[in-house]
Amino acid sequence: MTTDDAVAGPVRPAIVLLTRDDGTRRIVEDALHRRYGADYDVHTFGDVATTHDELAGLTAAGTPVALALVALGTDDPDGLEVLEHLPVDRTCVRVALVRWGDWSTTRPIFDAIGMGAIDRWITCPGLPVDEEFHTAVTEYLEEAATRRGTRFEVVRVVGERWDPRTQHLRDLFDRNHLPAGFYDATAPEGRAVLRAAGLADPALPVVLLHYQQVPTVLQRPTDIQIADAFGLFEPVGRDEVFDLAIIGAGPAGLGAAVYAASEGLRSIVVEQEAVGGQAGTSSLIRNYLGFPAGISGGRLAFRAYEQAWTFGARFHFMRSVTGLAADGDERRLTLSDRGTVRAATVVLATGASYKRLGVPSLDGLSGRGVFYGATVSEAPAMRGRQVYVAGGGNSAGQAAVHLARYADHVTLLVRRQGLETTMSEYLRREIASTPAITVRTRSEAVAGTGTDFLETLTLRDLDTGAEETVPGVLFVLIGAEPHSQWLAGSVARDRWGYVLTGADLTGGRGTAAPAPEDPTWPAERSPAMLETTMPGVFAVGDVRHGSVKRVASAVGEGALAVSLVHQHLARR
Repeated sequence: MTTDDAVAGPVRPAIVLLTRDDGTRRIVEDALHRRYGADYDVHTFGDVATTHDELAGLTAAGTPVALALVALGTDDPDGLEVLEHLPVDRTCVRVALVRWGDWSTTRPIFDAIGMGAIDRWITCPGLPVDEEFHTAVTEYLEEAATRRGTRFEVVRVVGERWDPRTQHLRDLFDRNHLPAGFYDATAPEGRAVLRAAGLADPALPVVLLHYQQVPTVLQRPTDIQIADAFGLFEPVGRDEVFDLAIIGAGPAGLGAAVYAASEGLRSIVVEQEAVGGQAGTSSLIRNYLGFPAGISGGRLAFRAYEQAWTFGARFHFMRSVTGLAADGDERRLTLSDRGTVRAATVVLATGASYKRLGVPSLDGLSGRGVFYGATVSEAPAMRGRQVYVAGGGNSAGQAAVHLARYADHVTLLVRRQGLETTMSEYLRREIASTPAITVRTRSEAVAGTGTDFLETLTLRDLDTGAEETVPGVLFVLIGAEPHSQWLAGSVARDRWGYVLTGADLTGGRGTAAPAPEDPTWPAERSPAMLETTMPGVFAVGDVRHGSVKRVASAVGEGALAVSLVHQHLARR
């Protein structure tokens, strides 16, 4: 919930249906009214002009349009164009409505979705009670609610908007799929929440676990205190030995957790922040197998977490691993809270983080107008702003598309001549067709001004050296550095810090060769494909040298590692 939401109170969002086909309109209107009429204002129209007039009235009344359904077919041949140009807020989910079996509409719809002109498509209900139709509608309404920032609050955060610790907590809850409401401590609503909690002069930020019968109140809590307050994660006993310890809950680590737990391996996942890793910050992943309409990285990660948890995997959140050592047939992990985890095998899935710009005037404003990664929780706060996204990869493209729903304009700053070699085609097409996004090639941010918040950016043309000062907010997604510093001396890494595995341990292939002081492969047998210089320890995902930087490949490596774990356990 935003401050504005708290002031205005609950508003019934609208569902809009437009089709010239009387039969279709009657069927869909009836289905929408019966299922959603209690919570949404359902508006149906038979012509474009009336629809535009009524939408203007809804906007004037402050009624958000959650879902816009526009038919495409014989009576509505211009449906896609009409849907694209409907005067609705960017948080509205725009859906093409088609009759089942009208295959002539599929390619235009797929192209429109790929170009970002519309969001989704749906087939007309075929029965009086069509649960497949309603499953899709419910998902779209949930997506719209998420875009607007109106969700049930299990957690309330009260703090100063641009305080780094407050932002970290908001991002942490968002990435862990925990519905959290933010209240500015300087605003009346924030002060009211503090008074209701009996706090006169608290240490900010304050976190209230609002879902409990008697809410737990935490003042400026550490991540570990928050994790323990939820009470979901049992401590590791001194005598416990796991079959597999997985370090990191990104796509690779979650992939390993699902397959290991489902196959009966006693598994534990240690994660220092949130499920999903870098992928968890992606607003929409459209090229992941099985999700033709796309899925957010956070939602995909949370589903994988639930799946692994259901199978019996243990999760140990808000702790980082600080050391890895061999202890006979066991591998011993030292944790940041001084705890220890013992396991027969280990999967390293610590991933990577976005590089820093190395510009003091910008790095000093981190969290206050300069954001590293696609901080999804900050997107609604970009309304009315000029936003710049530094980076040319898929994550930068996804961030630009997501931010364009809120910002006045988004400019993608790319150091290369173009995006062809670094970004997927579907994203390039969507960016090219989004009026609110501009791509500036051969450009970078070199300076910034501001005390409490970034006020201006200095952009440099890399070919001419010309500089330009502009107002705006900066999101930085410019490449990655592996989370492997803590592994120095434990396993071999390349000169950039990526963990060496398999054939790279024995082949000595150029830059893949380990540093002289690093461990070497100690056994007579050849290392397994993903095995590190410590037998029984495997590396997967972005932390591994030579990995493919894609979510699907990371999940696949995690699953493959489990088969190698079985082989290692069998040898023991």
